[in-house]
Amino acid sequence: MLNFTPQPMMEPFRFAPTGGEVAGAAFSTTFRVFATVIVGGSTLWFAQLWSRGALGSGVSNGTGWFIAGLVLMAWTWWSIMVSRTRIHASGLHQRWVWDKAMAFDDLAYVRVIRVPGLSWLIAPRLYVRTLAGKFTVFYGATPELIAEFERIGAELKAFRQF
Repeated sequence: MLNFTPQPMMEPFRFAPTGGEVAGAAFSTTFRVFATVIVGGSTLWFAQLWSRGALGSGVSNGTGWFIAGLVLMAWTWWSIMVSRTRIHASGLHQRWVWDKAMAFDDLAYVRVIRVPGLSWLIAPRLYVRTLAGKFTVFYGATPELIAEFERIGAELKAFRQF
């Protein structure tokens, strides 16, 4: 005989960040300087080509594509400059090209990903996956964010081992 009695709901995962909320830059200063040099250098190169007439007259011969590429590079550069990751009582949030958010009560798996010895350039990141399988990556360049990333991982692992 089939049993249609509903099973009790599992408690959602809860996390309390140190001090109530932890926020910081998503990308390191070195990475932001590197991005500035790349975008600035590309812009100067384009301006030099344009001023010499090497790109033709008007917006032709692929000049429009070059300008579109520079606009996309500039938008990404701006997003890198202002990107901040915030951990608060209800979840994670990162300002980026598009804002990213993930609630703690939906977390199934987290992993801190680092490139050993290159944290000064490549920001450590927190890979998170929901119970439904959706995944997102949050970047954190400050020691406070990285410590909280590790705490989230340890507490979620302990919580999910019931």
